[in-house]
Amino acid sequence: MYPSAIIRRVDLLAAIGLSLVGSGGGVLLASPLLLLRRDTRLQVVPDLISYAVGTLLGVALLKLVPEALESLRAPAALGALLAGILTFFMLEKLVLWRHCHTADCDAHETSATLILIGGGLHNFTDGAIVGAAVLTSFPLGLTTAVAVAAHQIPQEVGDFAILLDAGYSRSRALVLNTLSASTCALGAVAVYVAAGVAPNALPYVLAFAAGSFLYVAMSDLIPGLHREAVDVGAVRQVVMIALGVGTIVLL
Repeated sequence: MYPSAIIRRVDLLAAIGLSLVGSGGGVLLASPLLLLRRDTRLQVVPDLISYAVGTLLGVALLKLVPEALESLRAPAALGALLAGILTFFMLEKLVLWRHCHTADCDAHETSATLILIGGGLHNFTDGAIVGAAVLTSFPLGLTTAVAVAAHQIPQEVGDFAILLDAGYSRSRALVLNTLSASTCALGAVAVYVAAGVAPNALPYVLAFAAGSFLYVAMSDLIPGLHREAVDVGAVRQVVMIALGVGTIVLL
């Protein structure tokens, strides 16, 4: 087997593996939180959301955008970033992308089936983002996977709560959420195949991914944090956001 073929196979395995770490790790880390009492869970989730905000902003602005700018001129990179923001805005308008982070969010108005379909699309996209990052460099893939896992945890807590309220057993909800998360591997494979056809498109994918992360952080996560009381809770949120950014910087 030629060295280049071996390298490509390693890249594919790394892309799939880290995508599973991101999306699958979120499911595994979120499931124990369901054992907590509802009021305790509602106290923990805002801290997780704050940490997720920090990781998403850190990866988008400190990792993905600078990496894209090394290969693209600023107008092209920022145009792809803007396309990412607008695309996820439209997906959310179509109810194909929904973030729910507590047991009492308005996503309960949506059917459990649509939640699972949206989750599958969500995880497919995250897998593609992680895959594109891995194909650029392994360290970038690792930091991106960490950010995906961080924002998946509160997301999965919300999805679990919706499925349980819809009458699903805990075991069935876990299995269905795990199956939904497994689409991340398909996303990683898809971007790997696409990169083989058009390798010059990777920087655009990174900038697009930065736009999606910024949209999730600024439109979905931060507004929920503003519902918290502006006192010690606000200070804790800032600390957790800083920890999230710091995690990305240190990796």
